[in-house]
Amino acid sequence: MATHQVSREVVITVDDLKKAFGQNEVLKGITTSIHRGEVVCVIGPSGSGKSTFLRCLNLLEQPTSGKVVVDGVEVTDPDCDIDKVRADMGMVFQQFNLFPHLSVLDNCTIAQVTVRKSNKAEAEKRARSNLERVGLLDKEAAFPGQLSGGQQQRVAIARALSMEPKLMLFDEPTSALDPELVGDVLSVMRKLASEGMTMFVVTHEMAFARDVADRVIFMDGGYIVEEGHPDEVIGNPQHQRTRAFLDRVLNPTSVGQIGGEDEAYAERHQSEPEADGDGDISTLSPGQPGQIGRST
Repeated sequence: MATHQVSREVVITVDDLKKAFGQNEVLKGITTSIHRGEVVCVIGPSGSGKSTFLRCLNLLEQPTSGKVVVDGVEVTDPDCDIDKVRADMGMVFQQFNLFPHLSVLDNCTIAQVTVRKSNKAEAEKRARSNLERVGLLDKEAAFPGQLSGGQQQRVAIARALSMEPKLMLFDEPTSALDPELVGDVLSVMRKLASEGMTMFVVTHEMAFARDVADRVIFMDGGYIVEEGHPDEVIGNPQHQRTRAFLDRVLNPTSVGQIGGEDEAYAERHQSEPEADGDGDISTLSPGQPGQIGRST
């Protein structure tokens, strides 16, 4: 259960966010906010728009319409200096994205020197502090190819922390890892949460979301279907789609027959839900199906 302090200060505001790839609309009017020190976990089936939502927060994906404000700066304003905003937003990807030709230490210092304009000594001191934080100080001279996937992801977290971000975005940080390597990465993330880091996490790790998050958002078909405290969304979901998703995640053999999951998927997304003017389907009765997008 989350024990850290959450401020009333809003650090991210999202208003009627929409994103389409050609004719395929994958975000259909997302409205929410994130507070300083809050840990928000986004869950949902593949293709529900989770990662697209996250990537719109720092404009790695350009929204089709809507507004995103980060620390008082509207990043969707064409005149926004997005590089300046990104410097304060740590990002951890699914696939680590380390420079293979650089050592662990150099991977953690290059952005400090080129973006923050830190001198090399300061950058290395900060990098070593964060490598120690993730339990990898002894690997500073190693190259990414010499590390396990879990170690590489912890280096990626140390690299992001070395930029001294105000908030962290995690895009399914354990999805590319073997199961036995997941624990150390989640332990580092738990520690960050306990230290008060603002975190927006797209994840399939239900135990982490239940135990660490202050708020869980369940997405399906490009909408926020349900959001609230983990005890409510994971422990006692109100919408049929949330219940169906969690049943299949927590009881993966419950479908019971080959092809049953395909049938369940088709039934769950056979038609698009009617949304109100804000694109919000939170008032729909349980069981109304939605049409899935094509991006996670």
